[in-house]
Formats: sequence, C-alpha cells, structure tokens
Amino acid sequence: MANIKSAEKRNRQNIKRRELNRVWRGGSRTAVKKARLAIEGGAEDAAESLRVAVRALDKAANKGIIHKNNASRRKSRLMLALNKITA
Repeated sequence: MANIKSAEKRNRQNIKRRELNRVWRGGSRTAVKKARLAIEGGAEDAAESLRVAVRALDKAANKGIIHKNNASRRKSRLMLALNKITA
C-alpha cells in the first residue's frame, strides 16, 4: 500500500483509467467479433457491423487504448474479409 499522498492519488487515477480502458477495449473487441461473425455468416448487415467495428477501433485508438497501427491492421483485415466474401 502506498504511504505517500501522491502515490495514493496515482493509484486512484490508475484504477479509474483501467476501468475506462476496459470499457473501450472490450467494446471494440465485441464490435470486431460481431463484424467477423456477420461477415463469415454472410449476413446482409455485414457492412453495417463492419462500420460499427471500424468506428469502435478508431475511438479506442484515438484514446490511446490500442495503438493506431493495431487498429489499422484490424480494420484492414476486416475490410479484406468483407471484400473477399462480396466479390
């Protein structure tokens, strides 16, 4: 346990940030999974679920929760999968 006031405050801040990061990271993971399942299943709303996933990844990257290249790579793979199915 921290003995110094600034360390106690830092611990409180880390807990808050961790909870928010989990929300955004989990939300983007869920959106990506839904998009992947929609694409693989050939659902007609696959493009819409892909748009939601791209938006979630962009928000997570802008907040610094995932790296921007990580988000870009995931978006690219989803787009390739969708284009492969629709072509």
